[in-house]
Amino acid sequence: MNINQKRTAARINSKNEIWNSPNCKGFFFDLVIYLTAMFLVRELYFPKLGFLSNGLFWSFTTLVIATWRMKVRNVTWKELGLRKPKSLGKTIGISALIVGIVVISMVVFEIIIDLLPFSIVPDTSTESAVFRFGDLKGNWLLFFSIMPLVLIESFLEELLDRGFLMNWLERLFSRTSFATVIAVLLQAAIFGFRHSYDLSARSISVGLIALIMGIIYVKFGRNLWPLIIAHCVLNTLSMIDRVL
Repeated sequence: MNINQKRTAARINSKNEIWNSPNCKGFFFDLVIYLTAMFLVRELYFPKLGFLSNGLFWSFTTLVIATWRMKVRNVTWKELGLRKPKSLGKTIGISALIVGIVVISMVVFEIIIDLLPFSIVPDTSTESAVFRFGDLKGNWLLFFSIMPLVLIESFLEELLDRGFLMNWLERLFSRTSFATVIAVLLQAAIFGFRHSYDLSARSISVGLIALIMGIIYVKFGRNLWPLIIAHCVLNTLSMIDRVL
């Protein structure tokens, strides 16, 4: 091994030591900054921009915070799963699996809610969709004009919630099997709450989707692309349903 190879190996080893070290205080500090920024930035709303543009502003701001903390830990997005899939067919297959599981889970969830002896705050996403996206009923022009923003937001949510948040939560608990379970559950709870800010049917269903995404992320090699594709497909189907 020549001098350059030794230096490269030393840098890689040093980087891995930082990323894999049980630095609970460091990851806790990162999460405090990240979650504080995530929720505080949502207090800023610019009416002239509209909901989708504000949503992208919130996500990009959070992305900057996450990338900053990743740089401190010498971690790249590629290491968190934003890397080229080894097999396109497998990636599409996993994405299709996610979509199928989510659809079935939502059907079962609706059945279970109707059978509960107590009431849950109803899902008001249909009413709020008009505020967020405008009146999409039969309006394909509006649909195609806002879909790029919806897809970008879908992409960012997977980067931030499954890519950054879940991995940081996992390392906060020293990256054991128990830590992975806790991280999957916590990111799902945070994701669901952030979409509704209450314990409603919407927050639970969105949290359930995040739970499925988190499990698939762990079980299938921690590659983000199947999740991103599935997320984009699910949001596209949801938006089409609002037009029809």
